[in-house]
Amino acid sequence: MQRSRTPSRFANCTTPRSIKQLIGVRPDLVVEVRADVLAESDGPMLIHGLQEMHGLRLLVPKQESQRPDPGRLEARYQLFRQAS
Repeated sequence: MQRSRTPSRFANCTTPRSIKQLIGVRPDLVVEVRADVLAESDGPMLIHGLQEMHGLRLLVPKQESQRPDPGRLEARYQLFRQAS
């Protein structure tokens, strides 16, 4: 039995800029998902693929030279916040 689906507001988010702005990573390595994405209800892929990432802390290598640059994370996070 096929379930009827309501089109998602994010169905047409195909440009790289829109895709990149769905999630952000804070300089303390915690993932943030855009508020409107968190409020959306569009099935298990959205829930488990994006919404459950909100608030998770990323694991990074122990070796400092292999970790993300905090300054670059801050710059990208600010772009995310401006787009939200």
